[in-house]
Amino acid sequence: MRIARFIGGLLAGLIGLVPAVVLFVFWFDFATDMAAASGLGALGYVFLWMAFGLNLLLWTVMGLLRLAEDGARAALRRDPERRRNRVSARGRERERVLVGAGGGDTGGTSETGDTGETVVAESGDDEVAEGTLIRTPSEDDSVATDPDDITIAVIIPAHNEEPVIDTAISSALGLFDRWDIYVVSDSSKDSTAEIAARTGVNVLELLTNRGKAGAIEAVIEEFALTENYDGVLILDADTELHPGYVEGAKRQLADPDVAAVAGFVVSEWKPRERGIVGRIISAYRDRLYFMLQYFMRFGQTWKRLNVSFIVPGFASVYRSRALKQITVNPPGLVIEDFNMTFEVHHKRLGRVSMNTDTKAFSQDPFTFRDYRKQVGRWTLGFWQTLRRHKMWPSLFCLCLALYVFEVVLVSLLLLVTVAIAAFVLLGTFAGDMLTGLPFFTDSFTAVTAFLPLAALAIGLLVPDYMLTCVMTMIRRRPSYLFYGLFFFPIRVVDSYISLRMIPKAWTVKSDGRWSSPVRISNKDK
Repeated sequence: MRIARFIGGLLAGLIGLVPAVVLFVFWFDFATDMAAASGLGALGYVFLWMAFGLNLLLWTVMGLLRLAEDGARAALRRDPERRRNRVSARGRERERVLVGAGGGDTGGTSETGDTGETVVAESGDDEVAEGTLIRTPSEDDSVATDPDDITIAVIIPAHNEEPVIDTAISSALGLFDRWDIYVVSDSSKDSTAEIAARTGVNVLELLTNRGKAGAIEAVIEEFALTENYDGVLILDADTELHPGYVEGAKRQLADPDVAAVAGFVVSEWKPRERGIVGRIISAYRDRLYFMLQYFMRFGQTWKRLNVSFIVPGFASVYRSRALKQITVNPPGLVIEDFNMTFEVHHKRLGRVSMNTDTKAFSQDPFTFRDYRKQVGRWTLGFWQTLRRHKMWPSLFCLCLALYVFEVVLVSLLLLVTVAIAAFVLLGTFAGDMLTGLPFFTDSFTAVTAFLPLAALAIGLLVPDYMLTCVMTMIRRRPSYLFYGLFFFPIRVVDSYISLRMIPKAWTVKSDGRWSSPVRISNKDK
C-alpha cells in the first residue's frame, strides 16, 4: 500500500512538473523576445518579472537567507550539545550542590540537570517533597522561557456558528484543558452558546452584537486573561488546530523578543463536501496561502527584518504583556487582525514570529458571493488600518510602502490589460460589425501593432497557470490543473476589489459586526 501511494504521489507530481517546465520555457522565450523587440531594455525585463511579483521575488530571497542562517545555527548547536552530553555521562557528582542558606549543613543535596532546573534529591525539610522542582521566577523579560512553563488561554469568538463551533472546540480540547478555553458568543441567534456550554468550556454570551474585535476585548476583560496567562490564542470558530500547534507556538514564545506567533494557515481540502465553485475557491486559496506564507511571510518574519504585515486572526497567539498594550477594538475598523499587527510594530512591542510548526486548517467560502464579501472585508480592513496608523519612520513602513505600491500598480495594470485584451478580442471576432464606429479601426490597428492578441494571452494567462502547475506538483493534486483554468478571473476580481476599497476606507465607517457566511457542519459530512 505504501509503495502504491508513493508511486501515485510521484505520478501526480510529474503531472504538474512537466507542464510547468514546458510552459516556463515557452513563456520565457516568448517574453524575452517581446522585451527585446519593444526596445525597453532593462525596464522591459522588470515588467517581465513583475508577472510573478517583485515582492514575491524579494521575500523569497530573504526567506532563503533566513533558511540558510537557521540551518547554520542548528549545525553550530549540535556540537556543544554533544559535548554537554559527554560531560553529563561522566557522572553527575560534579554537579551536586548544597541547598540551604549560608554555608552550613542543611542535610540535603540537589542535582542540576541539562535543563538548568534544580531538583531536590534529598531534604531534611518536611515542607519540600522529594523530587520537587525548584524554580526561581525571573523578572527579566530578556531571559528565554522554558516552553513547558508557558500558559496559553484559547479565545473562540463566535456569531451564529452553530454548524462548526463544536468542531473548533473539539480541536482545542485535544490540545488544551477545558478550563483554558473561552468561547464568547457575540449575540448569536442560534445555539452557538448552548453547544459550547455542553462541552464544559468557559462561555461568555454577549447580549449586544459587538463584532469580533469587541467580543475578543470583552472576554479578555471579563476573565482577566492577560493577567492569568502568558499568552492568548485567538481561534476562529471554523478553524481546526494541527496536533503540533501548541508545541510549536510555545517553542516560538520561548523567545522573549516574540510578541505574536502567526498561525500557518492551511486551506481545508475536502472536495467531496463542495460544489464546483467551492472547489475552485478552495484550490485557489490553497495556492495563494502557499505562496504568501512560504515565499513572502517566511522572509518577512526573519528576526533580522520583522516586517510582516499580518498576524492572521484565524489561529494566532499574542504574548499577554504585548496584548495589554494593543488597542484591540478601535472605532471604524471592519476587522481586527491587520490593526493588531500594526500595533505590534508601531508600539515596538516585539517581533512577529512564524514557522511551519503552527499549522491550522481554515474553512474557505463555499460560494462566490461569500468569497467576494470576505475578500472585500479583508481588503477594506487593510486600507482602514493603513488610514488609522499612517506611516512612521521604520523598516516596516518602507517594506509596507513597497507592497502597497506593487498592489496598486499591478491591480491597475491587470485591469487595464484585461480591458485591452477584451477590446482586441472584440475587434478580432466582431471587427466587421464595428468598423462603422468612429476611431475603432484606427484604435484597433494601433493597439494590435503594439500588443497582439497572442502576446496578451501569453503574458496574462501563462505565468498564472505556471504557478498552478507548480502547486499541482507540490500538493500532488492533478485536479488543480482543471481548477486552475478559473484562477485568473478570480485574480481579476481580487484586483478590482483591492482598488475599489481604497476610497471606501477613507469614506466609510465600519462597526466590525459579523456577516455570517454559509457553513457546512461536520455532522453533514
